[in-house]
Amino acid sequence: MIKIENLIVIDAQEGVRLDKFIADSSVAMSRTRIQQLIEIGMIHLIPERVVSAAMKVKRGDRVVITIPAAVAADPIAQKIPLDIIYEDDCLLVLNKPVGLVVHPAPGHADSTLVNALLAHCGDSLSGIGGVKRPGIVHRLDKDTSGLMVVAKTDQAHHALTEQFADRSLSRTYQAVVWGRPSPATGTIQTLIGRDPKNRQKMAVVTHNGREAITHYKTLSTFQLSQETRLSISLVECTLATGRTHQIRVHMRHMGYPIIGDPLYGHLPKGIKKIWPAIQEFYSRQLLHATFIKFIHPYSKQSLSFSIPLAQDIIFFLKNVEKNIKH
Repeated sequence: MIKIENLIVIDAQEGVRLDKFIADSSVAMSRTRIQQLIEIGMIHLIPERVVSAAMKVKRGDRVVITIPAAVAADPIAQKIPLDIIYEDDCLLVLNKPVGLVVHPAPGHADSTLVNALLAHCGDSLSGIGGVKRPGIVHRLDKDTSGLMVVAKTDQAHHALTEQFADRSLSRTYQAVVWGRPSPATGTIQTLIGRDPKNRQKMAVVTHNGREAITHYKTLSTFQLSQETRLSISLVECTLATGRTHQIRVHMRHMGYPIIGDPLYGHLPKGIKKIWPAIQEFYSRQLLHATFIKFIHPYSKQSLSFSIPLAQDIIFFLKNVEKNIKH
């Protein structure tokens, strides 16, 4: 059951770190758990402002805490089919399908990639990278498809995590976006943090965010109508950092949101007139991880893997071509 806590800052508590203020109050949670809730946007302040664990609370602040229902401490093994591209004794690379959640979380206690990995790898995977996220080095959103690398040993997990941190691990995605990006090729470099107006979203912020860098290149553009100049483009995005929703936020920030994105997207004005049935041809954000490259933790060889676009994205692009108005 989800629980809501409301805490009011009194005179004697002004200037205390937010995480310490909550831990010292009646809420029975560790500071680590409090910091996790802040990170996923479950704690906010009234008056509203950007929240961080280290921020200082002010007299009269109301701290609203949403405590999600607990999930099982130990994920169970479940036989779920996996599209494995490569596997050896210390890691595997797989093609994650649309709709598969990566690890257990409130609302998704089972039937996740972690549950499938525990069944596939057996007890050897348990605990690597944490009980709740065994083997997980990075993640893809539920409705983003494509390549992921998973660690099967502690050494592999540590080595791959370091490669993410020092940016030597490379990931490339392809996305279908509204519009024609200008310039056609470039780099987006911003800070990304929680959206102060909607804690369930991320946003480009001017402070209290983390550096986010995306290199992009327009691969092709389809102009749907000469009259309206509405366009759809296929864009390749290479991550230099790995922030939550990074590509989705950056493309939105540029003015070219990913088609089908329920959080950051929208239907352009006039599109229904040109293509009334357009929404029948997609059911998720059209974002697919097509390439990954990293150094093997044991052999130290450079490994790279690539896969084609997901079939539903190919299907959508074919229908874009059919609906171009000359």
